[in-house]
Amino acid sequence: MASPELAPSAPSPIRRAGENSVPIFVTLGIIAGLVAAIIVGLSASDALVLLGIPDPGPLTTYGLPAVKAAGEVAAVLAIGSLLLAAFLVPPQRSGVLDVDGYRAVRTASNAAIVWAACALALVPLTVSDTSGQPLSAAIQPANLWKAIPQIELAGAWRSTAILAVLLAVATRLVLRWSWTPVLLLLGIATLIPLALTGHSSSGGSHDLATNSLLWHLIAAALWAGGLFALLAHARRRGAYTDVATRRFSNVATVAFVVMAISGVLNGLVRLPLRELFTSTYGWLLVAKTVALVVLGVFGYLQRRSALPALAADPTARGPLIRFAGGEAIIFAATIGIAVGLGRTPPPAENINPTPTEVQLGYNLDGPPTFERLAFDWRFDLVFGTAAIIMAVVYLLGVRRLRKRGDTWPVGRTIAWVLGCATLLVATSSGLGRYSPAVFSVHMGAHMALSMLAPVLLVLGGPMTLALRALSPAGPKGVPGPREWLLAALHSPVSRFLTHPLVASVLFVGGFYALYLGGIFGATLDSHGAHLLMNVHFILSGYLFYWVVIGIDPAPRNLQPITKLAMVFGSLPFHAFFGIALMSMGEVMGGWYYRALGLDWNSDLIGDQRLGGGIAWATGEIPLVLVMLALLVQWSRSDQKTAKRVDRAADRDDDAELAAHNAMFAELARRDHEAGR
Repeated sequence: MASPELAPSAPSPIRRAGENSVPIFVTLGIIAGLVAAIIVGLSASDALVLLGIPDPGPLTTYGLPAVKAAGEVAAVLAIGSLLLAAFLVPPQRSGVLDVDGYRAVRTASNAAIVWAACALALVPLTVSDTSGQPLSAAIQPANLWKAIPQIELAGAWRSTAILAVLLAVATRLVLRWSWTPVLLLLGIATLIPLALTGHSSSGGSHDLATNSLLWHLIAAALWAGGLFALLAHARRRGAYTDVATRRFSNVATVAFVVMAISGVLNGLVRLPLRELFTSTYGWLLVAKTVALVVLGVFGYLQRRSALPALAADPTARGPLIRFAGGEAIIFAATIGIAVGLGRTPPPAENINPTPTEVQLGYNLDGPPTFERLAFDWRFDLVFGTAAIIMAVVYLLGVRRLRKRGDTWPVGRTIAWVLGCATLLVATSSGLGRYSPAVFSVHMGAHMALSMLAPVLLVLGGPMTLALRALSPAGPKGVPGPREWLLAALHSPVSRFLTHPLVASVLFVGGFYALYLGGIFGATLDSHGAHLLMNVHFILSGYLFYWVVIGIDPAPRNLQPITKLAMVFGSLPFHAFFGIALMSMGEVMGGWYYRALGLDWNSDLIGDQRLGGGIAWATGEIPLVLVMLALLVQWSRSDQKTAKRVDRAADRDDDAELAAHNAMFAELARRDHEAGR
């Protein structure tokens, strides 16, 4: 249920029926498909020679990139439409989607259907392309079902199709604003299977390449999709176009920076600089870079022209439509270039990677000594970047408070910065570098991510800071980030997750399901599983400690005795988990650790027992500290209550106490009379 604060105070202006944008989107898909097919036509023969597979025929050679490009246009349109409905235009006062949000969600549903159809068609096309068989042979059920489990990219397209179908169905069922952010996350999730496959998931430094590609795809989808949705919104004369354009301009600026940085990093991993202008892959990188610069220029001109025009007159949509239309065409061509780039093999390097480098993307110089764990860093582009951004944004919020004369406790700032530093060290230092290869190091990083960093982050009070630093929309304003945060805090989902039993099960139960349930050992070689694992550690720990010792507002007001029960209840489960690991006679994921070929890590069962000891020893210390902090909070709460009662008594001369005594005196008098 959406909060009432999400709705504008005045009804939406009456709108006339605008122009249909479907022909424009079809044209953009055709442009992207043609550009991709042309590029692949120029490099297809080289790719077949390098890969050593026969020619599958023109239907696969040119159809695969064309269908992929058209599908990606549909994907970004679905994501951008959900972005518009969730954060660029407001809902009604009741929390139900307004006309513009409803149209955007329906556009996302139709785009998701196209995206699912393209992803489904790409399964046999990928099988044909990988095996060298004609499409007519690859599409036969016997060949198709046998090949999908063996071809990683075909499996990724199957997963994408399933997620896209779920998105299409969900967008048909939603009428309330509160579900649109969830749908947006689901739309972004449809891109994840592709980000974990392809060029970036193989070869040296594939950990850096895959993580940079994740940032790149998400930023590109939000920028391109938001642009397409904003163009459609302006053409149909939607309300609050000025607000939507201003907000999207901020999103596009951040996306441009993220795309530029992640694109450079991904290119440096895949291509040596000396071959930038001497290979087809290098020239395509140059073309994509030029397209990105042109898009940046369009965005700058739009900020200089369209935004001032809309600020002066919210109905002046002409400059926005002209600039957004030109930018959309360039974006479609850029998507085609990106698809062609993905189909073009990078220059072959004459190297013989070690088994460790094949699995991890990098080599390890020796056993994990204290010096290597402390100083042998490898920056994690996902969690390391997140840690830095979280610290910077928090400090900017503190700075805003101080500029307007408000105070913020220094202890909270220190706690938050230390929490971000813990996240950075656990994922980017030698601890993060050795974590995928040595179980005991992994368990140390796990404890830091789930037991230490969340405690510090919770004590920082980020939501309280945000609510104080962000400006409210006001009674006549369009809801913004502050109102979105309040809606999330008071949503049924937050109330469910902050139930003591739910928070405890997610926190403690994750240990047992992951390690003793066999998930860890079965997914050790999956980069995506590694990312999800770390996300679970951080979020489940944050949720648990937010409920127990959080200083931020929460949907449930728990009594201190309930919080103590949560802590005492989790202590034996943590202890038993560590003992269970130390008692296991079988190595979890032994096949993976042996494939790394690390002769200095041959005693796998001993290392696993060491990891269990780390879990047992380090897992209890934070919980004991949390219990002490909770007792202190309880004591301070009683003191505050006593002071508040004393101040009230001073104001009314103990009126409450006098009334209380008078009540008992009257009861005594009535008992006396009844006895007589």
